[in-house]
Amino acid sequence: MSNELSEVSIVNDSSREKTIIKTSIIGIIANVFLAAFKAVIGIMTHSIAIVLDAVNNISDAGSSLITIIGTKLAGREPDKKHPFGYGRIEYLSAMIISVIVLYAGVTSFIESVKKIISPQTPEYSIASLVIVGVAVVVKIVLGRYVKSVGTKVNSDSLVNSGEDATLDSIISASTLVAAVIFMIFGLSLEAWLGAIISLVIIKSGIEMLKDTISQILGERSDPDLAKSIKQTVTEFEGVEGAYDLVLNNYGPDAWNGSVHIEVPDTYSADQLDRLIREIQMKVYSQHQVILTAIGVYSINTKDDEAKAIEQKVRDIVFSHENVLQMHGFYLTKETNNIRFDVVISFDAPNRRDAYQTIVSDVQKAFPDYQLQITLDTDFSEE
Repeated sequence: MSNELSEVSIVNDSSREKTIIKTSIIGIIANVFLAAFKAVIGIMTHSIAIVLDAVNNISDAGSSLITIIGTKLAGREPDKKHPFGYGRIEYLSAMIISVIVLYAGVTSFIESVKKIISPQTPEYSIASLVIVGVAVVVKIVLGRYVKSVGTKVNSDSLVNSGEDATLDSIISASTLVAAVIFMIFGLSLEAWLGAIISLVIIKSGIEMLKDTISQILGERSDPDLAKSIKQTVTEFEGVEGAYDLVLNNYGPDAWNGSVHIEVPDTYSADQLDRLIREIQMKVYSQHQVILTAIGVYSINTKDDEAKAIEQKVRDIVFSHENVLQMHGFYLTKETNNIRFDVVISFDAPNRRDAYQTIVSDVQKAFPDYQLQITLDTDFSEE
């Protein structure tokens, strides 16, 4: 079953890879042309702001190249050493782009400070400003396009490149403002303006880097995605609940996971087998998540007393603060055994102490029973 889902995933990944590479190539071509024009204008007008803008365009072209390389490497087939594939390489490429943005900001700030200390009078012309104005429009359009595609295909590298392009358009627009002020009032502000813009770029680079590192470390799954998956699972007849959903991210749009379902204790192995396979197919078709494992909690259906005891236990458990869930309850009279899982929020001052208190209270209420209570975690807790 999981092999069939993996084959479908490969087809989707191929289309996504082509879209990212095509968008990145457009970014490279646009940035190389812009860099060439701006470099010539900057040198001719002795404008440090325009020259730094040209350097920024070159760094953008480099970012797009890194995106292409990262996407190609991330698209490699899974192998023995990396059976879940190489999708997380995209996070590394996004991190490299963040570092490039941060480096460009620091470099620009240093150069701007130098020009503040040793100012050089710029020599603007109408033609040069028109070209810079066109560059502003191009970068705005390019930035919005690249970011929208990045959001659509869930590529952090493209999103970062798009945000960087938008910042570049602000830089270019600022140089125009500085030029107009100089031409009207004879006041050269571009070095100061360059320093301020550099600080904005540095801030943006730090935020990009922070977000990417957080993804590499491993963030909780999207609560909305987790909720929708559980809803899909519980729509199947006989499934009374879906719990313990764990989602592992192996790159953008590459999710594997596992979940537990509650079903009547009368289900045969054949019924469970068919149910589990149907759940796997539907979850993948609707959410593009491969459930590699589905565990089973059985529900007492043959003993009314067991249901009454479950309700009493539930009342005891939920009388405590910070309890989010209780699931997997089952009572076995032959062995006088009660088992269930309890989910305690991370907001609790001490989850372990809260768990021990619950165990103690349930044991006092049912001293003749052996308890198997598991302290569980909701990995999508909001």
